[in-house]
Amino acid sequence: MMIDTVLFDLDGTLLPMDQEEFVNTYLGLLAKHMAPYGYDPKHLAAAIWAGTHAMVQNDGSRTNEEVFWEDFCHIFGTDARKDEPLFEEFYATDFVQARTVCGFAPEAAELVRLLKEKGIRVVLATNPLFPAMATRQRIRWAGLEPEDFELVTTYENSRFCKPNPAYYQDLLEKLGAEPEHCIMVGNDVDEDIRPAETLGMGAFLLTPCILNRSGSEVRCPQGGFAELKEFLLKYL
Repeated sequence: MMIDTVLFDLDGTLLPMDQEEFVNTYLGLLAKHMAPYGYDPKHLAAAIWAGTHAMVQNDGSRTNEEVFWEDFCHIFGTDARKDEPLFEEFYATDFVQARTVCGFAPEAAELVRLLKEKGIRVVLATNPLFPAMATRQRIRWAGLEPEDFELVTTYENSRFCKPNPAYYQDLLEKLGAEPEHCIMVGNDVDEDIRPAETLGMGAFLLTPCILNRSGSEVRCPQGGFAELKEFLLKYL
C-alpha cells in the first residue's frame, strides 16, 4: 500500500483532551460571555446543541454554517444572526481559556512536519462544527499552524459532518485523492475510524484519548504517537 495523504483528527488526536470536559468548559465560557447580551445560559446551551445536531444531520444541500444559523435563528428569532459578531468576539478573546483543560503532545507537531518533509499531503479532518477562527485557535494550541495543512475542515467550507461517510467522500473529492492511498488518524472509533474504513481508506486509532461509544471491535493498527510514527514510516 502506497500512502500519499494522511488525514488527522484534531480534538483528542493532535490536541489531547477529555471531550466532555472540554465541551462543558467551552459552553460555560460562551454562556458567561453572552449573558450580558440577554442570552440565558441554559437556553443558549440548548440552542448550541440543537444547532450541532442539525449540522450532524446535514444532507449536503447547504454549508454547516448555514444549517447552524438557520436552526439557531429558529430558536432565538430571525434577528439572532446579527449577534454573530458577539460570537466572533468570544472566539477572539475568552475562548482561549478552554486551553487549560487541553493537554499538549509535542510529538503531534513533530509528526505532521516530518510527513510534510517526506512529501506527504497532510489534511486536518476535524469534525466541522466550529467556525474557522475557533478551529485555527485549537490548531495553535496543538503547536501547529493552519498553514501546516493542505486543507482544514470548518463549518464554513463543509456540508457534512462525522460520522457520515459523505464527510470523508467530500474530502476525497476536494483533494482529488484515492481512498486506498489515504490514512485517517483519529481517536474516535465511530467518527474517525469506521466511516473512513467504509470508503476504503486506511486508518490508525490513536489511543491516549480513545473514544469507542459503540464498543465496536477495532481491527486497524492502534497505539500512541510512537506507534503511529513507526506505522506511517513503513509507507514513506
